[in-house]
Amino acid sequence: MSDATTRRPGAFFALAAFFGLFVLFLYGPMIAIVALSFQGPEGGLTFPLRGWSLHWFAKLWEGIGVVDIGAAFRRSLALGGVVMALTVLLSLLAGLAYRKRLPGGTVLFYGVVASLIMPSIIVSLGIGLAFRLLDGGIKAVLEGMGSSWADDYGTALGLFTSGLGAQLTWTLPFGLLIMFAVFNRFDRAYEEAARDLGATRWQTLRHVVLPLIGPSLVGVGMFGFTLSWDEIARSSQTMGDLNTLPMELQGLTTTVTTPVIYALGTVTTLVSFAVIGLALAGVWLMRRRSARRA
Repeated sequence: MSDATTRRPGAFFALAAFFGLFVLFLYGPMIAIVALSFQGPEGGLTFPLRGWSLHWFAKLWEGIGVVDIGAAFRRSLALGGVVMALTVLLSLLAGLAYRKRLPGGTVLFYGVVASLIMPSIIVSLGIGLAFRLLDGGIKAVLEGMGSSWADDYGTALGLFTSGLGAQLTWTLPFGLLIMFAVFNRFDRAYEEAARDLGATRWQTLRHVVLPLIGPSLVGVGMFGFTLSWDEIARSSQTMGDLNTLPMELQGLTTTVTTPVIYALGTVTTLVSFAVIGLALAGVWLMRRRSARRA
């Protein structure tokens, strides 16, 4: 075949250049932050770099002023883990429920998905207002009962109450849409074969359905954790007195003027990539186990 027939058209190079610019725009800022976090002790917030060291990571480990980054880090990990588990569980149950005609299912579906198109700050304000009204009601009931708890009662706003609910309004729609897509192309013949062999509904779910959709559940869990890990807008009015790591990071951008802020950004990015890596490893192990059984 001649070179004339194998030569790529000009449109190929134009699209390749556009894709390259897109990737640079997407990952360029992250690469810049990672590079700046390794500056020397005399380094600043901009290029050029002034040496290479782990100095700012050591400063991060020592703490940033009065802000307890370690506690915020642990809170975000704990909240992300709970959000991930609930997103997987509720998305799976919803996917199973919608396999049959569900009374009121259409209204429920659009109600869940509607949270994706609502401005996140409005969702946060609404949940925060609802919990403040709940606080007023609870305190009024306690005072009406003459309980001594009325004076000690603070607020129901918190990490695993209003904060958890706010983040689930962001993660559940994604999990639900993924489960719909999975079950829409799920071959029921596998279930029918298991039932013909005498398996109960629970045995069919446990030994047939869940192994087949396992990689998708891992993906839902990854979505749940990563969306919770960097969520700010829906958390801003719902976390009460405790901040998550992204909220602390947002506050530090106005007060910290050293590359330690970049070191913190690098650490949080590595956590996100670690979760993605664990998810991919989980999918690989599931497929390898299925191949061995086959």
